Amino acid sequence: MSGTAMLGITLGDPSGVGPEITVKALAEMTPADRSRCAVIGNLRLLQRADALCKTGLTFETTLSPATVGSVPVVDVPTQGEEELQDGKLSAAGGEAAYRYVERAVRLAQAGDIAVIVTAPLNKAALHAAGHHYDGHTELLATLTDTRSSFMLLASSKLAAVHVTTHTSLRNATERATMQRVLDTIRAGHRHYVGLGYADPRIAVAGLNPHCGEGGIFGREEIDQIEGAVAAAKSEGIRASGPISGDTVFYRAMKGEFDLVVAQYHDQGHIPTKLIAFDETVNITLGLPIRRTSVDHGTAFDIAWTGKADHTNMRAAIAYARMMAERQAA
Repeated sequence: MSGTAMLGITLGDPSGVGPEITVKALAEMTPADRSRCAVIGNLRLLQRADALCKTGLTFETTLSPATVGSVPVVDVPTQGEEELQDGKLSAAGGEAAYRYVERAVRLAQAGDIAVIVTAPLNKAALHAAGHHYDGHTELLATLTDTRSSFMLLASSKLAAVHVTTHTSLRNATERATMQRVLDTIRAGHRHYVGLGYADPRIAVAGLNPHCGEGGIFGREEIDQIEGAVAAAKSEGIRASGPISGDTVFYRAMKGEFDLVVAQYHDQGHIPTKLIAFDETVNITLGLPIRRTSVDHGTAFDIAWTGKADHTNMRAAIAYARMMAERQAA
């Protein structure tokens, strides 16, 4: 994939900070890069965000702008636009966010965009609109008819791919089967090989305190995780573990591992966000399309005030560019 690949940025919930962080990130790009980032969303909202943030952008409703530096826009009408209020949760906002993602997926499937970058949506608004998904990851899996997908959080300091994500801790324990752990290891390995790592070093975290202490605190490590690690090794994957969750992230941050397999949502999210909150990017693995995202929410409390920090959006776009350049389509 060449450096001229088109990226697609979805605006997220229009009542949130998505439009603001998008225009701010676009304004910092070179003209050539800006014209290779198509925004999938509502043109009027983009123009309003541009005026609010004084970014001075120009927009063209085409994937091939006539002027270098203009932002290509796939204008998606917002149903119930009159119901939208700045910083307020609404079904209209959830429906708009859904439609932006749906259009982006179709563009990616058609080969018109190489990687999707998603601005934040609100799960409650999505549900209010009748789309009962736990977030972008599950929505994208459904839209692409994918059996399973995996959430990777990555930064220059630490990266974690998750066996389970948006489910209760009780359910996460039940879902951390040997097969699911092995599939997660494989997905992380494929991704890092695609980025150019010849032999990525993958650490697999334990589920229980101290990896269960030989079965005293639980047998998941013995019955499930050890078998997954052994199977991965037999396939030539450089996997280690299980390693206690209270030390594995420290060891990874110090450079011993390239990637940690976290068993559940908070096990992976807490250390990655603590260490690199602003630059941590959310990447979905296992899909037939490629997607990165900001790793924060809609921030309704500051939406449409011009105060939103676009650092994370800038990081998500940079990671998407790297994927487009290094990974085969």
